[in-house]
Amino acid sequence: MRKRAEKKLKQSDDVNSLFMPTYKRNGSPLICGKGMYLYDEDENVYLDFGAGIAVNALGHGHPAIVNAIRSQSELLIHASNLYLSRAQIDLADALLENSFADHVFFSNSGTEANEAAIKFARKWASSKDKEKFHILSFYNGFHGRTYGALSATAQEQLHEGFEPLVEGFHWSEFNNIKSAKKMLSQHKFAAILVEPIQGEGGIIPATEEFLNFLRNWCTKNKAALIFDEIQTGMGRTGTLWNYQQYDIVPDILTLAKPLGGGIPLGATLCTSAIAKAITPGNHGTTFGGNPVACAAGLATLNVINKKSFLKNIVRMGSYITKKLEQLQKTVTGIKEVRGCGLLIGIEFDSDPTAIVAACKKAGLLLVKAGHNTVRMLPPLIVTKDDIDSAVSILQSVLESEGR
Repeated sequence: MRKRAEKKLKQSDDVNSLFMPTYKRNGSPLICGKGMYLYDEDENVYLDFGAGIAVNALGHGHPAIVNAIRSQSELLIHASNLYLSRAQIDLADALLENSFADHVFFSNSGTEANEAAIKFARKWASSKDKEKFHILSFYNGFHGRTYGALSATAQEQLHEGFEPLVEGFHWSEFNNIKSAKKMLSQHKFAAILVEPIQGEGGIIPATEEFLNFLRNWCTKNKAALIFDEIQTGMGRTGTLWNYQQYDIVPDILTLAKPLGGGIPLGATLCTSAIAKAITPGNHGTTFGGNPVACAAGLATLNVINKKSFLKNIVRMGSYITKKLEQLQKTVTGIKEVRGCGLLIGIEFDSDPTAIVAACKKAGLLLVKAGHNTVRMLPPLIVTKDDIDSAVSILQSVLESEGR
């Protein structure tokens, strides 16, 4: 048996040996967070512009979330989905009231939400035609790491060593109607799965023309259009759901990341037409829709879903974009600044891994994405002063590198 030292494991110890090597973590362990800031055991302070990869929409320790978790945990922490839960009912009602959907399935994560969406779409489509099970998704997209979601994730470096993938998944070029048409002509498709803004792929927005084509094709061919809004949903882009900005309504919407306010929670929202194909036993979850997670989710939704709050996201998004565009003019190496609301990508002319590491050392947390892009995903409570501080740190790092 492993012998454990009496003292706490510190940064100098090989703490990563405790875990499966799925992440390259370093530095002192984080111990607490407040608002826009995180603190570690060595008393380092970090301005958090990663928000737990778009999870902590209201920052750290927000009183509405803390109070909801405390109150619900005193009442009921868990009960099986064999029974009704008031917290689950209240969140489901709020999500449906504020979206196109008629039904919701709760899970624990984004990848689970996408797995459910794939299964629901296939069951619905194959009930009329057994050969109609194919799924189309797009290069550089990201939908998760379980087998169905991984098969829909068109990034071959993530597939290596895990083949064979699930049968019936196909990919075409994002924002390329000709490429999509060619692939769609080759099989009977149950669904098209798309991110309206590719997040992990580098903050690449879909064009309205492209999404209109996908919507019209799905309607004409009786296929489900699935929007993966795991990173764009819950106000991140300035509207509650990003699909609202395109005036295009999907058949299925997947949510997670900020939905639970930091507690694991995913959701798959769909129309009645899709839901009618599903019967008890077709899908399930032990922990999905946990009462504490749902209480935190409802508190988060109630704070975000206000016109004044959403308008401020748009204002702060415009402010940070202008600041970064000004920075682009004063340093070298920034190719493009793009995004929507507070989902911001800074594309560099080379791999920005060292930039992200240097920013962390200087007290700013950022997240890397594809296309040599650094993501700025601040909590939605960010202020102009926070943005000024973040851009100043980034500028200092870039200038110290001679850019």
